[in-house]
Amino acid sequence: MDTIKPLFTATATAAGGRNGHTESSDHVVRADLSVPKAMGGPGKPGTATPEHLFAAGYAACFGGALDFVGKQQKKDASKARVTADVSIGPRDGGGFGLAVKLHVEDQSLPQAELAALAQEAHEKICPYSHATRNNVDVQLDVKGA
Repeated sequence: MDTIKPLFTATATAAGGRNGHTESSDHVVRADLSVPKAMGGPGKPGTATPEHLFAAGYAACFGGALDFVGKQQKKDASKARVTADVSIGPRDGGGFGLAVKLHVEDQSLPQAELAALAQEAHEKICPYSHATRNNVDVQLDVKGA
């Protein structure tokens, strides 16, 4: 396992699990939670799931990693849109697992260039990609010009 030198730490607390509330210590992120109907829960309107929060974080982080790689290669990837689909379901080995599909779109960059930037961001830079590697199926769907 790699060690890091922390530059920033975010702290959040959840009470009530998937049918509760989560909030960051600085009160910037707040979400009421409920289990979606597809998983046998009430699916209360206006509530989130941990998968929503993970998808939002991964999409934002990957976008930052893509921009970072672009700048290193003197290419502008700042206009890229990253959408993360995070799915949850039963694992073959028991319990539950996640799968992620990252959709990366930027019509200002040629397809091959954007695909190369996205692959490098995924393999070398994005902390979410590092955290999920060899544990979560993460697929890239890249659409450039």
